[in-house]
Order: sequence, then structure tokens, then C-alpha cells
Amino acid sequence: MKIYSGGCLCGAIRFAATGPAGKPHTCSCRFCQQHTGAPTAAWVEFPAERLAWTGAKPATWRSSDYSSRAFCPACGSSIGAIDDEPVVALLIGGFDDPSDPALQPQYHSFEDCRPGWLKVETASGQE
Repeated sequence: MKIYSGGCLCGAIRFAATGPAGKPHTCSCRFCQQHTGAPTAAWVEFPAERLAWTGAKPATWRSSDYSSRAFCPACGSSIGAIDDEPVVALLIGGFDDPSDPALQPQYHSFEDCRPGWLKVETASGQE
């Protein structure tokens, strides 16, 4: 299986996720907007048992009754969300190769929260 690697801006946090990458999508919910500082976030999910933190582990903040947001305490980079299921959703921009076709978003969540001036295209052609 393919290994997807990545990390934070300063390099303190590193991860290796064993594929396949699941549910690549964009999301414009307020949690994602505030977590990333962007009008939409691009995510991909992996079962927790297929993810290894190969550098420091991220700090977390409990954002809901089922998930915690992960970030680097040194540089502040948003890393993703660690769900209780256990699923880890990683932000696609943190991967070493974010252009990998397997990471291309397939759908857009919370499209109604997306600012009207922002156009988001997914592989399914959904905007």
C-alpha cells in the first residue's frame, strides 16, 4: 500500500499514513473555516491505526463532542482533526505531495457556508 507523508510548516510534526486515502473532500463549515483561517478546507481521512506520527505528536483542542482539532504548538500549523471513531482527517495542504491524484477532493461539505465569491471544484464536477 502507498504511504502518504507530510507534516507542519516547521517540520516538528511529521506523519506517515498508509493508503488508500479515504473521503478526500473540501469543507466550508465554520469549524473548518476557523480552524484553518480559510474559507474552505481540503481533507482526506485515514483510520487511526494506519497513521503514524513520525515526528512530534500534534497538540489538540476539543472542538466538538466527537472530534479534536490537531495543530503544531511550535509553528501553529493546522494538521487536521482526530475523531473519536477513530478516524484522523488530515489537511491536504500538509502532505509532501498535495497534488497526488488520490488526494483530489471528490465532494464539498457544507457548501451553504461557502462564501459566494469562492468557487470550489471537485473531481465529481460539483462546485
